[in-house]
Amino acid sequence: MPGKQPEPSFEFVQLLTSHQSRLYAYVLSLLGDRTQAEDVLQETNAVLWRKSQDFKLGTNFGAWMLKVAYFQVMAHRRRLTRDRLVFDDDFLRDIAEDAEQQCQWQREKQRRMGDCIEKLTQRYQELTRRRYTEGATLKSIAAQSGQTENSIKQALFRARAALIECVKGQRPEKAV
Repeated sequence: MPGKQPEPSFEFVQLLTSHQSRLYAYVLSLLGDRTQAEDVLQETNAVLWRKSQDFKLGTNFGAWMLKVAYFQVMAHRRRLTRDRLVFDDDFLRDIAEDAEQQCQWQREKQRRMGDCIEKLTQRYQELTRRRYTEGATLKSIAAQSGQTENSIKQALFRARAALIECVKGQRPEKAV
């Protein structure tokens, strides 16, 4: 079929899939209505899919995705202008900027936490992973390691305390 657009790359599909919750949160923060946000999310995903060949791997997918979503929100809002309660474009732009800053701050917090987890001892890393990533219970961790639940609880307490201190130590001067 002439003019048929090539399918998006596997890497693009992975990026799009891994950013869905962030994309939905962004659109929801701009619209404030779950039903509208879900509709705009679908429209945004369709546009991203169609424009997948425009995206250059290695560049900032999140920023590109949020910009496309912003334009989709604006198009959606233009369709709703006949409704009585519609915020003006400047107000929405301010909200969009705030939401983008929140997304960046969240990514920074996740990066810091990852850095701090890597600084934990191997034992604390393993306990933290099993408890919080895999969702294992204290009882199951204790049974598998041959330790008491109390010793696992204490080790996790120490791991959390170390993470808190590490994250606090990485905080920029102006952050609260």
